[in-house]
Amino acid sequence: MGKEFKVKRKWKFCCAVTAILIIVIAVVLVTLAFTLFKPKDPKIIPQSVTLEGFRLVVFPSITGNLSLELAVTVDNRNYGGFDYDNSTAYINYRGNLVAEAPIGKDTIRPRSKHNVSASVIIFADRLAADGNFLNDFFAGVFNFTSSTRLQGKVNVFNIFKLKASSSSSCNITVFIQNQTADSVCTSKIRL
Repeated sequence: MGKEFKVKRKWKFCCAVTAILIIVIAVVLVTLAFTLFKPKDPKIIPQSVTLEGFRLVVFPSITGNLSLELAVTVDNRNYGGFDYDNSTAYINYRGNLVAEAPIGKDTIRPRSKHNVSASVIIFADRLAADGNFLNDFFAGVFNFTSSTRLQGKVNVFNIFKLKASSSSSCNITVFIQNQTADSVCTSKIRL
């Protein structure tokens, strides 16, 4: 009887230690999931918006183009890398689509910064279709918005691979007289 009691006691002790260990591991994993591994929105830092060229002929018809070079740095503050597929940046003028810029697939490493650039050519006839074009032209300022959505996968420690999408939007102001441009961007990530 004494031997059976010791075996049962050891068995109960082993089960209790295992249960406590499982609870501690579960608490640690839940805590990490809501703190350290919680996805954070990437910071998009505009590096430069360069007006590469501006050519406009108003008479007899409006023709020409506006060439922009967009460069941003994506600061991935997450502990997982982001592999994104080919995508497109859309440029709008007063709500109307005026240009598209392809963005090639790439990887943003965990806790690092990544430079992304794209060249955009906006044709004047698309701008002129808007009734406010001449007012903006004579004021010397064009305001554009760009939107980009990157689809891909987040890879955390080569263990967890989750589908994710990151979207960003930028307000771009082009000053015609001194041929410069400024931009302000925001971004979001969804798992």
